[in-house]
Amino acid sequence: MDYKVLISEKIAEIVDLDANTIVDKIEIPPKSDMGDFAFPCFILSKVMKKAPNLIAIDLAEKINKDNLEKVEALGPYLNFFLDKSAFGKQVLEGVLQAGEEYGNSNIGKGGNVVIDFSSPNIAKPFHVGHLFSTAIGNALYRMYNSQGYNSVGINHLGDWGTQFGKLISAYKRWVDEEALEKDAIKELLRIYVKFHDEADIDPSLEDEGRAYFKKLEDGDEEAVALWKKFRESSLKEFQKVYDRLGVKFDSYNGEAFYNDKMDVVVQELKDKNLLTESNGAQVVNLDEYNMPPCIILKSDGATIYATRDLAAALYRKKKYNFVKSLYVVGGPQALHFKQVFKTLELAGHEWAKDCVHVSFGLVKFADRKLSTRKGEVIFLDDLLKESVNKTLEIINEKNPNLENKEEVAEKVGIGAMVFTYLKNSRDKDIVFDWNDMLSFDGETGPYVQYTYARAKSILRKFGTVEGDVNYSLLTSKEEFELIKTLDGLNDAILNGIERNEPSVVTRYVIDVAKAFNKVYNALPIGTAEEEVKKARLKLVEATSIVIKKALYLIGLETVEEM
Repeated sequence: MDYKVLISEKIAEIVDLDANTIVDKIEIPPKSDMGDFAFPCFILSKVMKKAPNLIAIDLAEKINKDNLEKVEALGPYLNFFLDKSAFGKQVLEGVLQAGEEYGNSNIGKGGNVVIDFSSPNIAKPFHVGHLFSTAIGNALYRMYNSQGYNSVGINHLGDWGTQFGKLISAYKRWVDEEALEKDAIKELLRIYVKFHDEADIDPSLEDEGRAYFKKLEDGDEEAVALWKKFRESSLKEFQKVYDRLGVKFDSYNGEAFYNDKMDVVVQELKDKNLLTESNGAQVVNLDEYNMPPCIILKSDGATIYATRDLAAALYRKKKYNFVKSLYVVGGPQALHFKQVFKTLELAGHEWAKDCVHVSFGLVKFADRKLSTRKGEVIFLDDLLKESVNKTLEIINEKNPNLENKEEVAEKVGIGAMVFTYLKNSRDKDIVFDWNDMLSFDGETGPYVQYTYARAKSILRKFGTVEGDVNYSLLTSKEEFELIKTLDGLNDAILNGIERNEPSVVTRYVIDVAKAFNKVYNALPIGTAEEEVKKARLKLVEATSIVIKKALYLIGLETVEEM
């Protein structure tokens, strides 16, 4: 039962307002003693020609109280108190029956949602910044799937551009084949950095790099073979990281895939009279929309990122017929995507409105900056290892006799990093801090995972509850607040996908963990009267189901013991 819908229908029975309009206005009061739901009566003032506070008093008397404990007027608000017994039974039985499917819906009706995320550059390291896009994209992939959409994950690899000419030059001059076989990314990065160092001394190397890229564009056999080698070696290394993160993709079509698809874009824009010349370049003028022109062809006739992204958008629409196409790319690219989407719109593609830039902030370190060109890079794989090792140290200190310590440290250490990226609004920058990230107290991944492990420990200790359970015995404020929180998973997911904001689910599971720990600290289970004990164990079981599901949605695994 959706209590917001129930309440809206009760109000609609006695006022001249549609229930669908009312449901959007229903709020959660700031304090639980003010009720479980509240309806602000301001919207009814003009219709009923009364002051909102008088309307609230009038409605409180007339409204049908079935499934409600009481209804009170508080100023201009109509406050609803749920029948705790009926509500608790409905929520907990719903969770326990649905299991891992709890929180799911079919609102998406199988529509394809294309999610472009991660997108590292070939022959360059997968660094800490890439985890932002990867974690957000993976969470959205899972969240959309849970609501009946068909997520399509695309890794739009950076596998084309003049840097590959430079890399071919560097490879032919300085590569260590043994090192390349052992760790392709680090060796390719080494020679890439060396190329720029040497080019600072001998600028003619830049010309050599451009010449090699021209050979690659022209299909030179040796250049293409080396490019494929760089790509395949890089993907092999990237996959190790993706496997640790539990991330999958449905397509690895990168920039190079669209090389033969850009002429069609240029021709379409010409045919629709959208191209104009600007300093020798061909552009789509966007002055009318307060944007700089979208460059389609440079003065030398070469295509540019926008051309490629237009080709990618057209290809994806044709292949997947998406209902939504998300681009999980950093905030600095906001203008670029506005230009691309506006150009699609001007070209007559009404589905341009379904293309969304999902931006995110920066990852910062207090004492350093990241630069691939200078080799000042923090490899994500190294950081994941460090997080796991630090977690193992904490486990050895807190629970040295724990079995499978290494497996637990892997899940908790990696989960701690992912959780940090998804804890706050995605547009906020992250300042990397081990102490905060790996803390078992506060709003962290380890805290939530530990809460789950605590719940499972309780269930192992007291066993499975069989037979009927009297949920009306869950009468405390702490228990009712936890039950209300458990009821909110689907709302959190829907809110999260509406905003393309995984932090909504992350904040939700933090709230569940906090509410559960309040129950754990306030109310006994082992010494409780038998029927109360049964009801509380069912509450613990339901909580473990919801935490596991919410953590899965944001890309974290759970552990049974910590």
